[in-house]
Amino acid sequence: MENSRGGTPGSKPGGSASASTSGLLPPEVWRVGAWCAVLLLVSGVVGVGIWIVVTFKTAVTPVLLAILGTALLHPLHRRLVAMRMPKSLAAGLTCLAVVAVVGGAGYIVVSALIETGDQIVSSLKQAGRDLSKHLGAAGTSLDDVASNAKNLLGKFGGTAASGVLTGLSVVGELIATAVLALLLIFFFLKDSDRVAGALRSVAPRRTGDIVEAMARRAYGAVEGFMRGTTFIALIDATCITVGLLILRVPGAVGLGALVFVGAYIPYLGAFLSGAVAVLVALADRGVVIALWALGVVLAVQVLEGHVLQPMIQSRTVQMHPAVVMLAITAGASVAGILGMLLAVPLTAAAFGVVAEVRGRYGAA
Repeated sequence: MENSRGGTPGSKPGGSASASTSGLLPPEVWRVGAWCAVLLLVSGVVGVGIWIVVTFKTAVTPVLLAILGTALLHPLHRRLVAMRMPKSLAAGLTCLAVVAVVGGAGYIVVSALIETGDQIVSSLKQAGRDLSKHLGAAGTSLDDVASNAKNLLGKFGGTAASGVLTGLSVVGELIATAVLALLLIFFFLKDSDRVAGALRSVAPRRTGDIVEAMARRAYGAVEGFMRGTTFIALIDATCITVGLLILRVPGAVGLGALVFVGAYIPYLGAFLSGAVAVLVALADRGVVIALWALGVVLAVQVLEGHVLQPMIQSRTVQMHPAVVMLAITAGASVAGILGMLLAVPLTAAAFGVVAEVRGRYGAA
């Protein structure tokens, strides 16, 4: 029997059209398609962003370095402001502290590498010759690596690193970049309280809260990464330097400097700097001391992985080692050594944004 509207009992207006539309594909397929569309859109935005960064890298590089420096120094600036110091004065003193600390540390690192660089390279050559007696072609290739260290650095380090070794013009560009980054750090610290208002002013309507929340989560991830990595790098370099000094390995201070710098490239930097330390010990002090040096490096890495990382960076965005390695590889392919240094903090910021979005909309 038909009802008064002429339809069959239990039928709904428009029901047949919706049923025919939804019956073409299961709901799960529609969800997968929607996610694929979102991923394609995000990939396109990321690709355009990378293209813009690479095209305008001269202007973008100081900004990225300034953001990392601001994330590292913001706690000091907050402390000075909490002591009722004017924000401009606090930012200026913070930048002066950066110049003093970074300049002093840079002088120590560079002087140590200059004083012990030839000794380290010659030790690597000797290690290659020793290993060639037992490993054949593999040891010979290691000797070639040590003999052509500058060429390898230029090949794998990107345009900036090779330019540093071949011309003074890039040195001037690096100095200008550092000065501009320092000035940007000053303004970022001084006007840090205006960032939230600026984000809300440029965000579309009714999205100010989520944009500010994502920015805060991304900045918090970068801040935690920079502080934790710096502290861990200092501990690693100190422990390995003390161990190498006890073992009387030549160039221990320079090797410790390499460990400190390499710590900003997670996993890969520690592996390379530790391998150099072991090879130098093998060449100058023999197999037994090399094994002891290997034990020191492995002990420090175990301490970092099982104690320092969970304790120091437990409040930051945790990333799987595979994700870190992929990020480092992608950064190296895009911007060489600078890309390797920036890849992990930028990935941490992206993970922070994703976590904020999932926290807001996943529970909805």
